[in-house]
Amino acid sequence: MARMTEVMVREPDCVIGNGRLAIIAGPCLVEDFETTAAIADQLAEICERLQLPFVFKASYDKANRTSVTSERGPGWQKGLEIIARVRDRVGVPVLSDVHETIQVPLAAQALDMVQVPAFLSRQTDLLVAVGETGLPVNIKKGQFLAPEDMEHSIRKVTSTGNQMVTVTERGTTFGYHNLVVDMRGLQIMRELGKPVIFDATHSVQLPGGGCGASSGQRQFASGLARAAVAMGVDGVFLEVHPEPEKAPCDGPNMIPLAEVEELLAQLLRVHRAVSV
Repeated sequence: MARMTEVMVREPDCVIGNGRLAIIAGPCLVEDFETTAAIADQLAEICERLQLPFVFKASYDKANRTSVTSERGPGWQKGLEIIARVRDRVGVPVLSDVHETIQVPLAAQALDMVQVPAFLSRQTDLLVAVGETGLPVNIKKGQFLAPEDMEHSIRKVTSTGNQMVTVTERGTTFGYHNLVVDMRGLQIMRELGKPVIFDATHSVQLPGGGCGASSGQRQFASGLARAAVAMGVDGVFLEVHPEPEKAPCDGPNMIPLAEVEELLAQLLRVHRAVSV
């Protein structure tokens, strides 16, 4: 197994891959500044109480929605401005997806960690561009990729000299409108030498299964998260919202904000048990 790289998102309190369980969490989409900041503030307080490294996540533009009429968010320039303001107000590191190389320079100014969406996990120019920012990079494994194939995506980023890479499992396509998680893949990806994150909420998504939108089965998210932590992942990714039924996207698979602290406490107990 390759030597595990620790990824420092913000010094000294947010390191992924150092034996602690890191949390990446936030709403699917930036709605407005006040809503986004309020969610970030509550999540930061929860993670501080539990002493969990925390990165706030929100997308400024959902460029891969099922339908052309689906809500996409405020757009990349305004959305990045909102995320940067949230970072400054709440004082937490922030992450968002980039979809095109043209977005990378502005994203690098607003973000502490850059994410490459699953559908773009083989996009060479994008992977190289985010690597060249020098920021930590989270690559989501494509629903179409075997876990060991993530080695090539990692190398595209590290070819720039940037070794600060994490990889995220978010389920594998299994027939139509369905994803499955092969827990073996978490171990296989850790053998690539980079910290592994488990995306518990996108893994229970039913892509395109909601009549022009994705549906989901949030009732399975917590169980899969516990199983992934038991497998030894370095972090868990959760999309959360105060009222998932009213969220502009991904509501059926998001965790209600009121339930997050109990779930994270459970994950922390599992982590401590398997780390003994």
